[in-house]
Amino acid sequence: MSHELTVDSERVDDTPLLIAQQAHMGLPELLDAHFPAHGNRQGLSLGWLTTVWLSYTLSQGDHCLSHVQPWARQRLAMLQQSSRQVVSELDFTDDRLADILTALSDDTQWQAFEVALNQCLLRVYDLQGGPVRLDSTTAAGYWTVTEDGLLQFGHSKDHRPDLPQVKVMLSTLDPLGLPVVSQVVAGNRADDGLYVPAVAQVRAAVGRRGLLYIGDSKMGALDTRAYVQAGGDYYLCPLGQVQLPGAKLAEYLAQSPAAPVSVSRETADDGEELLGSGWEVTEQLRASVAGQPVQWTERRLLFRSLALADKATRQLQANLTAAQAELAALTERKRGKKVLREVHELQMAAQTILERYQVAGLLHVTYTEHRTTQEVRAYRDRAATLRTATSVSLQVSVDHAAVHAYEQTLGWRVYATNQPAAQLSLAQALLAYRSEYLIEHGFARLKGRPLALAPSYLHSEARVKGLVRLLTIGLRVLTLLEYTVRQGLTRSHTTLSGLYPESPRRTSAQPTAERLLAAFKGVTLSVIHLPGQLHHHLTPLSELQQRILTLLDLPADTYSRLTIPSQNSS
Repeated sequence: MSHELTVDSERVDDTPLLIAQQAHMGLPELLDAHFPAHGNRQGLSLGWLTTVWLSYTLSQGDHCLSHVQPWARQRLAMLQQSSRQVVSELDFTDDRLADILTALSDDTQWQAFEVALNQCLLRVYDLQGGPVRLDSTTAAGYWTVTEDGLLQFGHSKDHRPDLPQVKVMLSTLDPLGLPVVSQVVAGNRADDGLYVPAVAQVRAAVGRRGLLYIGDSKMGALDTRAYVQAGGDYYLCPLGQVQLPGAKLAEYLAQSPAAPVSVSRETADDGEELLGSGWEVTEQLRASVAGQPVQWTERRLLFRSLALADKATRQLQANLTAAQAELAALTERKRGKKVLREVHELQMAAQTILERYQVAGLLHVTYTEHRTTQEVRAYRDRAATLRTATSVSLQVSVDHAAVHAYEQTLGWRVYATNQPAAQLSLAQALLAYRSEYLIEHGFARLKGRPLALAPSYLHSEARVKGLVRLLTIGLRVLTLLEYTVRQGLTRSHTTLSGLYPESPRRTSAQPTAERLLAAFKGVTLSVIHLPGQLHHHLTPLSELQQRILTLLDLPADTYSRLTIPSQNSS
């Protein structure tokens, strides 16, 4: 036969869903509007090329530039039908993808894009102005350090101080953990100075005041708190020892009320778990912002966590036991071990142990000097003499009263806020701060699968910055996908089943984006070539897959359109 039947199969999986999700967010149009391409550019626009690249990254868990073109080559029909764009393999060369990163590295254009994107998402998804969380992380790589460059050695949150790193500051919106603003700065920058610029960018991006900003103790600098206050917003953060010396904490603890406020949280089985108790005091603060004086009343929330106190108490008891054992061993005689014969030598060695285990003042240590006289017998022409030998010993006992008093100071943290108690009670503040896992979950996605910021094999600092920004867009896609499905399940009081192949009967009302995307694994498009004919066949979607698309409110033809040949098909 001169003409034979041929079949080309393309793995579709979750790619059409991801492209449709990004189109629903308005990403292609916003990217094209804020990062205009050169007039001679041909092929896919920057916005659509970025959309497809992000779909690849989120689907495959890989952002490597050189891997995208082979992937796209095997899926051209699907990509063309999903995007409704003319798609060519040459759109996905390394050079074109690198151009995206260079464009995203422009600070002015990126900030304008983030403002427009946030306004679009807040409107489309009807997001309320919940608390904004601020935190930073680092990503290390095998990069070259340049003076005053972006890639620097610094305090590593990945425990890799031997590698250069970049620092990423994220501002996310509760309750979904949606990134609102991202900052990419040098890896040796201190966190303290990143909060004020982050708050300023959030204000510009969201266009609202009266928001609550939540951060860790590095946000507690007086200048940062004053800046938030002066702008008509609120803050909530723990105070470190710099902002709250130990003597001031002791003064607060001495004011303990007869009936402190108990704080509990709901458990998964509709019960309650007691977290701890506390009370609050107020302080009048003064500072200067842009040369203008600022005065306000700050609430300081003293809270003793039962779990933290229990952990600290057990650690204290372990330290006391270990310190006593090491102190007792100081005077043991062993081969090769220096013998301590003077009281001051023994005291110095004992003090080192007490400080190392942080139990000074909790153990009573008494020192005793022993002198013994021995007769040295006569030998040849030497007469018998008396020799005095000196030795020292110590006795250790626990000061139980001091230990008990010290245990009462364990487990305490002091949180500062300027939001009135009528709007944010002590219990609400503590529970709000304990939801810090929302932003940590975002960091885990950014640095692990599927976004996999590290490892990065880029050498240009501009492209490293562009890559971080590209992946923060991907983080937004995942966050909104997850949030939309969970909200839909909550409204309908239903759950999803079939997300866990290893446990078919298991259901979930809070599915992760990763589980939702994995549910589309195995969907395949077959393009059948016959003489003068072209047919498309798509793996029928399961009930679970159809329901996920409905919950996401994506177009009904997100997958079915793949079976309709486009005018560019051949």
